[in-house]
Formats: sequence, C-alpha cells, structure tokens
Amino acid sequence: MASWEPRYRRLVIASDVSVTLLTAVGVGGWVSVSGAALFKDLTLGFLTVAVVLVSIATNRAWHPVALGQGAEEYVRLGRGMFAAAVTLALAGLATGVVSARPWVFVVVPVNALLALLARYLLRQYLHKARRVGECLLPVMAAGGPETVSDLIRRTQQNSHIGWKVAAVCTAGGTGDPVDEIDGVSVVGRLDELADHVRRGGYRIVAITADSYWTPRRLQQLAWRLEGSGAEMVVAPTLMEVAGPRLHVTGVLGMPLLRVSAPTFTGMRRVVKGVVDRVGAVVLLLMALPVMTIAAVAIAADSRGPVFYRQRRVGKGGREFTILKFRTMVRDADRLRNELAAANEGAGVLFKMRKDPRVTRVGAVLRRYSLDELPQLLNVLSGAMSLVGPRPPLPEESAKYEPDMRRRLLVKPGLTGLWQVSGRSDLSWEEAVRLDLRYVEDWSLAMDAMILWKTFRAVLGGQGAY
Repeated sequence: MASWEPRYRRLVIASDVSVTLLTAVGVGGWVSVSGAALFKDLTLGFLTVAVVLVSIATNRAWHPVALGQGAEEYVRLGRGMFAAAVTLALAGLATGVVSARPWVFVVVPVNALLALLARYLLRQYLHKARRVGECLLPVMAAGGPETVSDLIRRTQQNSHIGWKVAAVCTAGGTGDPVDEIDGVSVVGRLDELADHVRRGGYRIVAITADSYWTPRRLQQLAWRLEGSGAEMVVAPTLMEVAGPRLHVTGVLGMPLLRVSAPTFTGMRRVVKGVVDRVGAVVLLLMALPVMTIAAVAIAADSRGPVFYRQRRVGKGGREFTILKFRTMVRDADRLRNELAAANEGAGVLFKMRKDPRVTRVGAVLRRYSLDELPQLLNVLSGAMSLVGPRPPLPEESAKYEPDMRRRLLVKPGLTGLWQVSGRSDLSWEEAVRLDLRYVEDWSLAMDAMILWKTFRAVLGGQGAY
C-alpha cells in the first residue's frame, strides 16, 4: 500500500466520525425534546452515532479501493447512511419510541449530506495533489506495446484517477527494439511479471491486450500475485462498454462479461423526462435575473435580435429550432464562408478561438456558457434534455458515418460528457467517442455526475470559445 493511502484513509474516517458527532450534537440537540426526556434523547444520540458509523464500516465505505475516484465511494457512503436510517426506524418501531422519528428523518439525512460534502472536499484536495504528481498509485502495465501506450496516455490525461504507469512488461521484454514506451521503461517479459511486481512494490497490475494472455496464464498470474499487495485489473478490450450495462456472471464455472442492451425507453427514461422538465423550470426561475441582464447587454452592445435561432437535429433525426443568446454580429452566418480557411474546429465542426464575428458581450457569454441558457426552453418543450449528446447542425449530421448516427437515438443535451471533458478543445474523434459512450452507458447517476461537473467546467471556462 502506498504511504499516502493510510493517511488519506484515516483522514476520511476522521471526517465521517467528526461530521456524525457534530450532526448528532447540533441537529440532534435542535430536534430533541428536553426535560424529563433528556436521558432518552442522549441515548438516541449515542445510538444514532453508533449505528451510522457501524453501517458505514459494514458497507465498506472506508475501503481503500473505493476512496479517491469514481462514484463507488459515494454509493457506498449513501448505502451506509440509508441502512442506518432503516435500522433506526425499525428499532423505533419495535420499541415504540416515537422520539426516534426526528433522528431518522432529519438527523441521518443531514448527516448524509454533510458527510458527502466532506468526502467531496477531501477528494478535491486529493485530485489537486495528483495534478502535481503526488498521491499516485504506482502501476505496472503488462501487454502489447500499442495497448500499453494507450493506457499510459489515458492515465496521463486523467490524473484524478490516481494511476501512474511506472514500469512496463511486454512479450519481448528488454529484448524488444525499444526499451521504453512513451517514456516508461520496459523492465521485463510478461512471464516475469509477478517477480517484477513483488520486487517493485507496485500497487496496480494493469493487464492490457496481447496474444500472450490466455485464461490459464491470467489465472496463474492472479495466484502468483496473492499476498503481494498488488491489485490486478484486466482491460476488457473487445468493446468500450462500462457502467450499469456491464455485469460479471459465472456460467458453467466460467467468468463471463454480460453486456445488457442499451435502454432507450422504459421507466428510467420517463423519470429522466420528468427530471428534465422540472429541472428546466427550476433553472429558468433561478437564471431569470441573469438572462434579463444578458438580454439588455446584447441589445445595447450591437444591432440585431437578442435571441439567435438555428436549426439543429434531435432525436430520431427530427429537426428543431434551438434558442441561444446572440453572441455574434447580425450577418455571422453569411460571413462564415469567408472564414472557412481559418476553421480550427474538429471534424465537421466550425470553431475559431478568436472568431472576429463574436461581439464583446458575446465573448463573455460564451466563456461562461450563458448564451446557452435559452436552451432551457428547448428542454421544457421536450426537444432537448438537460444531459445528452451535443445537438448537431443538419449539414453535420448529413456527414455522419453509421456509428455516429447512434448519437441521434436519444435527445440532444444542454450539457453532456463533451461539455465536462473539454468542450471545443476535444478532437472530433474524442467528442464522438464520449457521445457514443453516453448513448450506450446512460444512467440517472451519470446524468447527476455530468450536471455537477458542468457547473465546474462552466465556471472555469474550460474549452469555451
């Protein structure tokens, strides 16, 4: 285990314990009764603290594997808090203690929210350290040079994951024509992997595709790594599917990856539609002052309408009119052909970092994505969703390859994976890959994660021009 991991784990545990105690004292003291029932309230307080902490522990919310990245940490913490609330509710029902209700319906939910916030703040501290090369898990990558190179690039681009490929084993080992891959040293052959892992103290052993790997060899490697403290992960390289569609099952003693079909209808989609419309109404009410100021600024800055209307392609290839605040001069569409040679956009997109058609007010609106606020009306009408693929222009969608057209199986979104992953800074291939990943692996939890990250991306102005 890396030296920073026990310290971070102790910090997380101390955070959960402190939040639970403070919530029990503060919120619990506010909802409890006084006088003759004081002893009973103190008992309920101690019981709540004990049940919450035991429930968090039994749901493995303090396990090192779950800490620092991914949604699993929050899922385990939430599951622990829910289990604690159910336990206290059943105990109160069984004993007839009516005064337990405020602890179940007020104290524990507040505790859960504060604990999640504390975990989030700790994670931001961890991610900040990882961006400067600290608090990283040393990784031994083992596989073919191309797949190992892809893993190295991905870990470098996503430092928040916490992986640093420190060494590589390949089929040829040091006998290969090159002794390093993307700056990482090749230290040996694949059949020597376990020995190198034990000597080097690597935390992760990442297995990537290579013809050397067979089920038998992977099984033997897992046996040889037992007791080394290293966690073995195997990349399923046959397809890029993750999330709720991917399941591990055993059939006739064989471990199989079961991939369920993507869902484009059903109750979850109904829930998504309700969330879209309710969320659009709430966000419109919250954004109304900002939208009013933006409209006045646009009208005062340049001649032309306040709103810009444009045809876009939605679900099933049906066209609709998208609404945005006007950020360019009035004849911007006509001037686009004259600027074609200066296009910096990826693929079929037209983008310029310093587009001369953008007005002074428009530059500010674009930097913070305020020009897209009127699209909440498109969400309210049902043409768009809060989260989804980027809505393409008709001329863009006409050039789509068959795989790209899968983006049109769902409603386009006001934000999406492309928005929180760099926006205009992305390559065309990466933007398409992210949109297809969303279509294939969509879930309500993914939508919540994207919405949360959107606020951070927008405030930072990342990739916006």
